[in-house]
Amino acid sequence: MKLSFAAGALALLAAAPSAQYATAFSPASLSARSPSAVQRRNAAVRRPPPALRMSDDGASPAVAPRRPRPAYIPGRIDDPDYVRIFDTTLRDGEQSPGATLTSSEKLEIARNLARLGVDIIEAGFPIASPDDFEGVKGIADVVGNEPFEDGYVPVICGLSRANEKDILRAWDAIKGAMRPRIHTFIATSEIHMTSKLKKTPDEVVEIAVRAVEYARSLGCDDVEFSPEDAGRSDPVFLCRVLEATILAGATTLNIPDTTGWNMPWEFGELIRYLRENVPGAEDVVFSTHCQNDLGLSTANSLSGARNGARQLECTINGIGERAGNASLEEIVMSLALKGGTDFGDWHGSVGSGKLYTAINPVYITPTSRMVSDYTGMMCQPHKAIVGANAFMHESGIHQDGMIKNKGTYEIMSPESIGLMRGDSNSGAGIVLGKHSGRNAVYTRLRELGYDLDPDRLALVFSRFKEVAEKKKGGMDDEELEAVVSDGDGTNLALWGLSGMQVTTGLSGIPTATVKLLGPDGVERFVAATGTGPVDATYKAIDHIVGAQVVLEDYSMAAVNEGIDALAKTRVTICPKVGGTNCVLTDNCEVEYNPGSGGVKARKFSGVAADVDICVASARAYITALNKLLAFNLRRSQLESEANPPPSWQPGPATIDMGRTGSATVEK
Repeated sequence: MKLSFAAGALALLAAAPSAQYATAFSPASLSARSPSAVQRRNAAVRRPPPALRMSDDGASPAVAPRRPRPAYIPGRIDDPDYVRIFDTTLRDGEQSPGATLTSSEKLEIARNLARLGVDIIEAGFPIASPDDFEGVKGIADVVGNEPFEDGYVPVICGLSRANEKDILRAWDAIKGAMRPRIHTFIATSEIHMTSKLKKTPDEVVEIAVRAVEYARSLGCDDVEFSPEDAGRSDPVFLCRVLEATILAGATTLNIPDTTGWNMPWEFGELIRYLRENVPGAEDVVFSTHCQNDLGLSTANSLSGARNGARQLECTINGIGERAGNASLEEIVMSLALKGGTDFGDWHGSVGSGKLYTAINPVYITPTSRMVSDYTGMMCQPHKAIVGANAFMHESGIHQDGMIKNKGTYEIMSPESIGLMRGDSNSGAGIVLGKHSGRNAVYTRLRELGYDLDPDRLALVFSRFKEVAEKKKGGMDDEELEAVVSDGDGTNLALWGLSGMQVTTGLSGIPTATVKLLGPDGVERFVAATGTGPVDATYKAIDHIVGAQVVLEDYSMAAVNEGIDALAKTRVTICPKVGGTNCVLTDNCEVEYNPGSGGVKARKFSGVAADVDICVASARAYITALNKLLAFNLRRSQLESEANPPPSWQPGPATIDMGRTGSATVEK
């Protein structure tokens, strides 16, 4: 069989939404678009991501349509068994320390969330910074205007505090989407009202009502309201606040367990109580947002669904504040496998209790890896669904069972979530190595869930050839995917590594000679010493680029086993206080944290892979520096447009790239 899918997973998923074995995704980078280009994109209609099923003869895949979803209506779901998936990876997920994303990375993730089929994408917190606003607006203008043939287009949501300035900023960012939503919130627990807000309950109700009314007055007919820390709030007071916001025009009521305090039975009972005691509850959609401080976020979300919540808020890989959020992949696969059998016959259930979503689970693995690579936050190996060990078996007893019947130890197939275990070597004995051509590499990438456009394929293929020249015995799938994350081409390549040589040992001083190609097309080289070869390399790069940064985190892991294993390096940097690129001076960029109300320095991460650990370290560091410099370039351009001198005319924006270079971007 050319393409192998586990029949057991097909049977398990058939009772819920049909198993979605889509082909591949093709993320595209954010670029400046003329109004005419945006209009053309807005008019474009995309086909739904196709699904694969086994043909009658079991020998080849056949195309099957994905499961339809009810028509989107704010405040109402015509099918009481349908559960909306609200993804907040780009907002709450990005609040994870060190998980900063660029606008282009956010757009790529948003596009893959649309291919995944999420109902609502919370694109960010527009008031936080100019870059956050532009990121949300870009997603609304592009992803929010790319409908599929079946009519699906994701709702694009912007978060705001319960004040007019925040709400107006959110509306300005999302109003270009076909289906915009404003999400506003205010805390309702006793500790938050007295210690943080310094407000009485009456004042909180008044603020919440004014916020919802103002959002509706702007022309937004889809408004979500969240009583922050609802899990620790007085249920009677919650009923009062929620009734008032329903009368003000809220269409979705989100019930957050902000601190992860509730037990599943407590949270489910809270959802049931509110649905039964809030006047007008039948005219809105109840939602959950569960944090993972006690490791119960997924269980609490599912308990909420069992008791009538029909929107579940979650993130890819469960990333988020503190211990994270409910994990999208855990919620989706739980409903896919158990939604049709385990959510009915319950006093708090709604409809038939056979719950389902319209998610294409085959996009889970590639989207998970994209989020992990872009945020620099790796999943723990034993993470459910997407962890490296989720479908690995080492015990002899387990291996024996898997050989005889995969259903003995796996309740789903890896193929069902886009992890193509299948027949090895593309099912045709293909071994990727230095003699492999572009088509062989492209074919395997598609099987792994990547559909690259020609420009990105050329970049990845070039890096593949560089690495394959140094490898013996060919490259396996993990190594190929490491090359994809290394050469993804999503960042502005201001500086590039063109050569390096390192000497180290017990008797000498570690020395690195590094040659970089600058943004002006000129090569520069510097030799530097350090405490080790990587330290010397980074000092040489700093000297050439003229950057003053702090190395926040450095990690390296072997992609596979063996003496010639590929090394994958991740680094995180932030501008040095008082330095030329410092975000704590006049040129400083900080991120607002809506949870704590504080600010933090913006961090930038880089990932690279190579058989040489020094080369991998250098490339990862340069990638992070390029992100920092490109961000400053974009911010300088936005500031020049917002505050032009009296004689200003639209033209190129220029920013200093360090002691030895500059770059210009045409508007």
